Amino acid sequence: MRSSEVIKRIVITQDAVSLIERENKLTFIVDLRATRADVKRAVEELYGVEVENVNTMITPRGEKKAYVKLKPEHKAADLAVELGIL
Repeated sequence: MRSSEVIKRIVITQDAVSLIERENKLTFIVDLRATRADVKRAVEELYGVEVENVNTMITPRGEKKAYVKLKPEHKAADLAVELGIL
């Protein structure tokens, strides 16, 4: 699966913004078939950051949500500014 197919969109909610600030995490909606390793590879390739951890869940709407924690040397807030979220 190509990196551009894995990430569908970034989540911009109050909770997602607070995760960026508090825990250095970004939240994405990803392809249902994507594994944690796929999400990690896609984020690293597309955004040029290093990923520490990925957690996924299926939402009640049937979408797969990925919580991506960046390594401490990369700031989620900086990436969020580049993406136009903050």
